[in-house]
Amino acid sequence: MPLARRLGLADAVFIGLGSMIGAGVFAAFAPAARAAGSGLLPALAVAALVAYCNATSSARLAAQYPESGGTYVYGRARLGEFWGYLAGWGFVAGKTASCAAMTLTVVAYAAPGLGQPWRSVLAVGVIGVVTGVNYLGVHRSALATRAIVCLTLAVLALVAVFGFSSPHVSPWTPFRGGGVLEAAGLLFFAFAGYARLATLGEEVRDPARTIPRAIPLALGLTLVVYAVVAVVLLVTLGPDRIGASPDPLASAAPSLSPVVRAGAVVASLGSLLALVLGVSRTTLAMARDGHLPRFLAAVHPRFSVPHRAELTVGMVVAILATTTDLRGAIGFSSFAVLAYYAVANASALTLRRDEGAAPKAVAAGGLAGCAVLAFSLPVASVLSGCLVLGLGVAAYFVRRRVTTR
Repeated sequence: MPLARRLGLADAVFIGLGSMIGAGVFAAFAPAARAAGSGLLPALAVAALVAYCNATSSARLAAQYPESGGTYVYGRARLGEFWGYLAGWGFVAGKTASCAAMTLTVVAYAAPGLGQPWRSVLAVGVIGVVTGVNYLGVHRSALATRAIVCLTLAVLALVAVFGFSSPHVSPWTPFRGGGVLEAAGLLFFAFAGYARLATLGEEVRDPARTIPRAIPLALGLTLVVYAVVAVVLLVTLGPDRIGASPDPLASAAPSLSPVVRAGAVVASLGSLLALVLGVSRTTLAMARDGHLPRFLAAVHPRFSVPHRAELTVGMVVAILATTTDLRGAIGFSSFAVLAYYAVANASALTLRRDEGAAPKAVAAGGLAGCAVLAFSLPVASVLSGCLVLGLGVAAYFVRRRVTTR
């Protein structure tokens, strides 16, 4: 049973914004500043350039393959079954970990002094509410995302006004050029939600026209927001204080700390809402093809959503959020996401001119950029990412051998 096409351009752009302008804007700048120093803005530019290449490739592919699954579908169609599977596995594994991290972020900001077991109870409640909203239908999720994005942007605007009107410090410290690529990899994590739109290809009206417009539009708006936030942090705190602060936006506007904390909760909920949406759709596509249990491919007859996939993802996230410290998993998620987009760019290189191909340099640049940023991440992140992707590869070939027999 196909999914209902309910999303227009505005809904698609807001889902993209909700995927990108989330917890990353409150958390990514501190580790990036520690890595790059006054090279924070160049690192942001590098991350945005790689994201632009990936967004262009994803948009052109989504127009050709308007189905749920994103790069999982593109890789299968353009490169072969294995590469599609690898992209899907990386997306589901990495983003499921990210969902748990977003849940823990909500709990940490909403109730910083709360101890166990109430933290776990609150975490389960958060993911339960988000899963319920998605279960009721993607259109209602889009409306909720629109409200969350507007509230988050309002909070960031207040911080910007306060920051620019406060006494300024020198934004320059010794330039740590060697850390620019590592910082770019960390900042890329905050951009990575733009292709969430591609995973909703089966639910977008006129996808051949809507998706190629929505992805770069959402990415451009996000870059403007991030650039403004970066400048505010640099002129109010300086790179060293940004890197040393666990909450740099609150430090930049101390009198607005309660507002910023509330904004972080709202933004993290927005990211979590869109993230669960995308993971469940990729799970649906992989289940349809037998790479995951087929019972996950069911679509609810009333709400037109992959309800079993959504409930399963929600339960896994709840278990992870109550049993695991996922700070280290964020680095793994960045690695897995970059691997996912590497497959997207490789797929885009095979598009012909009559299929709406972008200049080859764009896809080639995106592929090279993904590889460079992935292996510029901390060693622990690279090793954990390679391990989990390797386990997925092993599972693929074992399943294939059993099926052949």
